[in-house]
Amino acid sequence: MSKKLQGNGLWESSRMMLPEHKAEIVSSAKAAKYRQPSELDEHEWEQISRAVAESMELRQPIALRMYHPYEETKVIGTVERIDHYRGRFMVDGEWFEIRHIEGVDEYSA
Repeated sequence: MSKKLQGNGLWESSRMMLPEHKAEIVSSAKAAKYRQPSELDEHEWEQISRAVAESMELRQPIALRMYHPYEETKVIGTVERIDHYRGRFMVDGEWFEIRHIEGVDEYSA
């Protein structure tokens, strides 16, 4: 059996690639990596708010899982300020949206 008939050989052996083909490959790869925001229940929000408040009051570091459409991100540091009016909090001089919090992880130094 020839290599062209195995796996993705027929596509890879093609000498011609239109811009439309390339755009489709890029968009399908991007769509495959897309993450939906998680829906948190009331109990999880209570745990998150308690951990954020303790971090701010006791000056303890915290590790928060944050939503990003294409990758898993974490914010690690001490909460300095909370702005309830704008729905954000500050860690190490940088503001983050409260609605993007997906969970609290154990912080280990």
